[in-house]
Amino acid sequence: MPDPRMYESDTFVLLESGRSEEFLSTTELLEKLKRILSQRQDDLPRDLQRFTSLHEQAQYLLETSCELDVGPGEFLQWYAVRLEK
Repeated sequence: MPDPRMYESDTFVLLESGRSEEFLSTTELLEKLKRILSQRQDDLPRDLQRFTSLHEQAQYLLETSCELDVGPGEFLQWYAVRLEK
C-alpha cells in the first residue's frame, strides 16, 4: 500500500497559455483560480454552478480537476508537484 504522504503537496506548477510555467503554493493557486472565476461567473462550467462563493468554486476545482477551459486556443492547467528540499 502506498504511503499517503506521497499524495500530499502544497506546491503546484501552473501552465497557462502565453506564459512560462509558474510554481505556486496552494494559497497562491486558490487566489489565481478565484481571480479567473470572478471574471467568468456568467459562464461557469456546470459543476461549479452549484457553489455560491468563489472560494468554494476554486477549492472544488483544486480538489477535483487539473484544468479549466478558459476559451478557444487558451489553456490553464495545474499539477501538484513535490519539490526536493
